[in-house]
Amino acid sequence: MLLPALNHHIHRRLPSSQLFFSLNLSTLSSHRHRLLPIAPLQFQSHQAGEENPYDLICEDPIQVCSDIWVRSFSRSHLHPSFPNLTGFLKKFDLWILAYQRSCAHQTGSFPPKNAIHVSELRSLLALSRSALSGRHPWGATTHLILRSPNDPPSIHRISKRKFYALLESSPPPFQDHVLQELLLLVLEPVFEPRFSSKSHAFRPGRSPHTVIRTIRSNFAGYLWFLKADLTDVADDFTPELIVSCLEKAVGDRKVVGLVKSALRTPVKVASGGEGKVLDKLTKRRMKRKMLRKSRKKKLLNENEPKPDPYWLRTFFSFAPEEANWVPRYGHCGILSPLLANICLNELDNWMEDRIVKYFRPSKLDSIWKESMDDGCHNPAWPEFVPSSGREKTRRMDYVRYGSYILVGIRGPREDAVELRKDLIEFCETRYGLRLENSKIEIEHITRGIQFLDHVISRRVIYPTLHYTATGGNVVSKKGLGTLLSVNASLNQCIRQFRKLELVKGDKDPEPLPCTPMLYSGQAHTNSQMNKLLETMADWYKYADNRKKIVGFCAYVIRSSIAKLYAARYRLKSRAKVYKIASRDLSRPLRESTRNASPEYSDLLRMGLVDAIDGVQFSHMALIPSCDYTPLPKNWVPEHEWVLREYIKLQDPKFFCELRKSVKHQELGVPQDDMAKIVWNFKVCGVFGRDNHDNNKQLG
Repeated sequence: MLLPALNHHIHRRLPSSQLFFSLNLSTLSSHRHRLLPIAPLQFQSHQAGEENPYDLICEDPIQVCSDIWVRSFSRSHLHPSFPNLTGFLKKFDLWILAYQRSCAHQTGSFPPKNAIHVSELRSLLALSRSALSGRHPWGATTHLILRSPNDPPSIHRISKRKFYALLESSPPPFQDHVLQELLLLVLEPVFEPRFSSKSHAFRPGRSPHTVIRTIRSNFAGYLWFLKADLTDVADDFTPELIVSCLEKAVGDRKVVGLVKSALRTPVKVASGGEGKVLDKLTKRRMKRKMLRKSRKKKLLNENEPKPDPYWLRTFFSFAPEEANWVPRYGHCGILSPLLANICLNELDNWMEDRIVKYFRPSKLDSIWKESMDDGCHNPAWPEFVPSSGREKTRRMDYVRYGSYILVGIRGPREDAVELRKDLIEFCETRYGLRLENSKIEIEHITRGIQFLDHVISRRVIYPTLHYTATGGNVVSKKGLGTLLSVNASLNQCIRQFRKLELVKGDKDPEPLPCTPMLYSGQAHTNSQMNKLLETMADWYKYADNRKKIVGFCAYVIRSSIAKLYAARYRLKSRAKVYKIASRDLSRPLRESTRNASPEYSDLLRMGLVDAIDGVQFSHMALIPSCDYTPLPKNWVPEHEWVLREYIKLQDPKFFCELRKSVKHQELGVPQDDMAKIVWNFKVCGVFGRDNHDNNKQLG
C-alpha cells in the first residue's frame, strides 16, 4: 500500500518549460586555449578498465525513495539531524531515476530504464563521481559531463563572436538539472515531517485548494486579518542563512557542500541590450518583427516537446499573485522552493508559538471555551460561528502559501498592530532583512480580504426580524451568528480576461473574438474551450459564488468563439452563429458549397471529420455548486497518513495491542471474516450459514 502512494509523487511529471542549450565539446575544442581547462572527469568513464554501469543497477529506485520517506517519518525529535545521506547519493539507481525525471522535463516523455544508452549511463556515472568528489562545476557550459537528449551533436564550426554570445546566453546545463533532481529526491522526505502544517506551497499533497478549505473551516469568528507579503525578504536570503537552516536537519557534509557550492557559485547574467534606449521607430520595427515571428508556423525538432496547448496557457495566465512567486537561489533550480520552505519554516514555528500564547478562553463565549481544538464544527456549514456573549475568546490562526501569510485574529485591532510590529522585528533579527510596513495590511472582516483571488468576508444571520405595519421597515433585528463567506473575485477575473484580450471594458465587459484559435477547426476549438472551462470550474470549486463566476467565464468564452466563427464563416453577428450552431455551438458551421458534397453526418460516419462537442455550461443549471465539504480536523495529506499508519503497523507491540482491542470489543479481524466467507461458501453454497438455517426453518 505504501509504494503506490509514493509512486505517484516520485513519478510526477514536471511541466514543460524552455529548452536547455548545451555547447558541444567538439565545437569548444578549437577555443580550448581561451577557456578554462575541461574537467578530466568526463573522460574517466571512457577509459579502459572502467566498471560496467549495469553492474551498479541492483535496486528499485522507488523502493529506495520509500525507505528514505519511512526513515525520516519514523525518526523522533531526539535525533535532530541526518548524519549520513551520502549512502543514498552513492546509489546509482537514484541517479537513473533523477535522469529519467530530467528527461521528462526536457522531452516531455519518461524514458524507461532499458532504453537508456550505455554511453549515457557512463556519463551519468561520471557525473555522480564528480558530485561525490565535491568538484562539480555548477553552471559551467564548457565542462559538460552529461549531455541533454535534446542537444544534437554539432559538427559545424562557429565564429568567435557567436561562440562567446552562446556562452553568455546559454541556459543552465542539463547535468545541473539531474543533480538538482537527485538532491530533491533525498532532501524532500527529510524535511517534510519537520515542516509546519500551516504551510501549503511547494509541498506534496497541498495546494491552494487546501488553503481555501482551511480558511473556510478554521478562520470563522475572526474579526481582524493580517496579510503580509514576504517576497522581498525571501528573495534576498543569503547563502549563509540557507546553509545554516539546512544544517539543522542535515549533518552530511557532502550534501551540505553540494548545496553550498550551488548557492555561492555566481550565476551568469546574459548581457543583452537592457540599457539601450530605443526610439519609437525601432520599437515599432521590433514589434512588427515579433508579430511576424509569432504568426510564422514553427516546425518542431525530432526530440523537441510540444508546447502547452492554448487552454493550458490561458489557465496559467489566471494564476493568482500569491501563486506566481517561485524562488530562485543560485544554481539550485528546482531545489529553490524547498530551500525557501526550509528558511520560512522558522517563521511558521514562531507563529505557532504566538498562537498558543495568545489563546485566552472565555466561559461566557459559546465557542473555544477550554481548548483551541474544541468549538463549532458543523459539517453542513463548517464556518458557522455564534457571536453572542458579553465577552469573546481571544484566538489567532495562521496560514502561509509561499511568501504570503494570512493571520486571523479574534480580538482588538491593537493586537494586530502589535503582531505586525513583532513580525517586522522577527524578520530583521532572524533573516537580517527589514520588512516594510506597506507589505503588511490589516483589514477588518467587513471590508473583505483578498487571498488567492478569493475574497474572505462574513454574513450575519438574522433569525428574527420585526417589521412595521406599513412600509416594511425593520424595527428590531437580532444577529444570531456569522457565516464566513469565501467568494471568487469577479473583478480579478475580468482583469485576467482583459490581459488575454478576450474582453474590453471594466464594469460591462464586452467579449472580443478569440484570435489565437483563428486557424483551428470548430471541433478543435470547442474541445480546447471545454478543457479550459472544466479547469476553471475545478479551480473555483470551493467558492460560494461558483455558479456565478463559472457562468461569467462560460459567457465570455462562448461569446468570444461565436464572434470568431462569425468572422470566419462570414455570418456578421453572434445571433446568426447561434441560430445555425445552437446555443452550445455543437452543430457544424460550413461555408456554402456544392449540393453534390456529402452531408456532415455522412462525413462523420465515414470518419472524415471530428465530432463537435458543445461548449459546456451553456445554462446555469449545468454548472456544479460549491463544495462545502469541511476539511477534517488535524488533516494530513494521503501519503503522509499512509506513511504514519505503515510505521505504526511495523511495530509488533502496536500490532498486538490492536489485535487485543479488536478481540476485546468482540469484533472480527479481516482474516477471520474472509475465512468464514470461504467456509460458508464451501458448505452452504452461495448462501451464508445464517441464511441457510433460516431457509431450513421456513421450509
